[in-house]
Amino acid sequence: MSRKLYSLCGADRTRSFSPHVWKTKMSLAHKALDFDVVPVGFAEIPQVEEGAPKLVPLLRDGDRLVQDSFAIAVYLEETYPDRPSLFGGPGGMAMARFVEGWSQTTLHPTIVRIVIKDIHDSLDPVDRAYFRESREVRFGTTLEAVAETGRASLATFSEKLEPLRHMLKFQPYLGGERPLFSDYIVFGALQWPRIVSPQRLLSPGDPVTDWFERCLDLHDGIGRTVTAA
Repeated sequence: MSRKLYSLCGADRTRSFSPHVWKTKMSLAHKALDFDVVPVGFAEIPQVEEGAPKLVPLLRDGDRLVQDSFAIAVYLEETYPDRPSLFGGPGGMAMARFVEGWSQTTLHPTIVRIVIKDIHDSLDPVDRAYFRESREVRFGTTLEAVAETGRASLATFSEKLEPLRHMLKFQPYLGGERPLFSDYIVFGALQWPRIVSPQRLLSPGDPVTDWFERCLDLHDGIGRTVTAA
């Protein structure tokens, strides 16, 4: 059975950059499940699977269609219980909900300000128009103005990683001795700017950088299959 993962990309179809897609890529690799990546641009999403999704990632697994990275992780855990666990039990799932909340409310809003113009510039022309219009409505200003605030966001970004840095004093992964879905949530957030932007958010010698490098090496180095911008 061939699984399909619909993955957001820019003009270069080989460079999937969505943080949520990367959570799912890592989850599938964690479960040692084969899958094919189907790259799509923003404008193509409404045509995927007869208009079923509004967003990606979207996983087609046989006759099942599952949307949203967390829902996909739960689906994989329940459908393939004989494969390595993504949560390590109910406590791990509860922890992942917290980590997702932290990532979505603290990391993502900062990262998008830093890389928003880089994302725009990496897209096909039709997607650039959509991206500019939708994001300028969301932010209430131009992409260029948002990117200007990203300069200050970049300067203070390291401070937002302090909870992760503190945890890494005691264990190599959020999941403990081995990674769990919680690790992939934060990994996806940091893989996003690595792929789409030449700006560097992580510094050499930082425990978070060392953790991120370990994550890049996981599952035969799937995280390194897309090079840094």
